[in-house]
Amino acid sequence: MQCKSLRDSDSVIQKFDLKYFMASSADDVEALKRFKQENEASFTMLSDKDGSAAKALGVYNPIGFAKRWTIYVDDNGKILKVDKNVNVRTAGQDLAKNLSELGFPRR
Repeated sequence: MQCKSLRDSDSVIQKFDLKYFMASSADDVEALKRFKQENEASFTMLSDKDGSAAKALGVYNPIGFAKRWTIYVDDNGKILKVDKNVNVRTAGQDLAKNLSELGFPRR
């Protein structure tokens, strides 16, 4: 559901000059390729099978899944916002709104 929301908001998100990705704490690269194709996702997906990226970002959940958070980071690596209340149905619209409010540059 979150992936579809991001896909459906892609034209708005792509107006911003940025890179974004979705991390997966359990799926391997091949599973992510299939998932990305099946959902027509336009963004990069990170395979984090061992949970090291989730741990480094502070979103690791001991049962093996990353917490569903969105972390906004500027070009200098500064964390501008952590959205801990991601709504899977409106994730794409919320992402675009937050990017605008945080002043991310547009293309």
